[in-house]
Amino acid sequence: MKIGIVNASSRFSRERAEAVHAWFAANVPDGSIKVVFHPASFGKHGHFGGDDASRAAAFVEYANDPRLDAVWFARGGYGSCRIAEAVLPRLTEVARKKRYLGYSDAGTLLAGLYKAGFPHVAHGPMASDAVRHDATAWRALNWLKSGDKASWEPSLHEDGRPAVAFNLSILDALTGTSVEPDLTGHVLMLEDVSEPLYRVDRMMFHLTGQASIRKVAGIRLGRVSDIVENDPDFGLTPEEIVRYWCQRSGIPFLGAADIGHDRENKVVPFGPR
Repeated sequence: MKIGIVNASSRFSRERAEAVHAWFAANVPDGSIKVVFHPASFGKHGHFGGDDASRAAAFVEYANDPRLDAVWFARGGYGSCRIAEAVLPRLTEVARKKRYLGYSDAGTLLAGLYKAGFPHVAHGPMASDAVRHDATAWRALNWLKSGDKASWEPSLHEDGRPAVAFNLSILDALTGTSVEPDLTGHVLMLEDVSEPLYRVDRMMFHLTGQASIRKVAGIRLGRVSDIVENDPDFGLTPEEIVRYWCQRSGIPFLGAADIGHDRENKVVPFGPR
């Protein structure tokens, strides 16, 4: 198997790529799974890992390359929303057959791919996570290879409804845009990182106020981590915030989801399984 790694977002260092290659050399010494970083992954253009055109071209090239079996996002950060509309019309039937895995900022591209009918799209660990924990890396690779159910978020084994997972900030930003997929009847899983709770509350107000989001089957809450201190204390936990806005909007709150910006982040394949 050969996996193409692309960077659609913030700067990505060659040192981190070397660490990923070292992990594969140590853990997959027979070469049965190989990874290749697109050279443009290491570009620099202000905040971004290369300018918009180079990041878009790299994604399209790897998605359309018949020699690659899957596309794995290198990292998150910010930037994929700047290229999503440009890349989607350029993808071929070869691209449609691949698996795509990432989370955080990559969620914008995952949303666009899912809206376009790509069948193998999932929220889950990125390439940069592989060097942090062996189990995290294998969870990602096993899904990229075969859609392994052992990699799935646990509730998916019991709930047969279609599902999606997003970083709350990303989904809040893409809702109402051209890349927003139809989530009618889906279990929506949310997580976030490095936000003060008043922003979580504000995003939930906006998100649950959208007619399209009110059509979901329900919301599960993953981990909200590295919370920025609120002064004064906000007075509610992340779960209490999400429950509040679910109740106000009539969206069922379905409990916890085992996803987040951490090494325990599980894989959530988009759509029916």
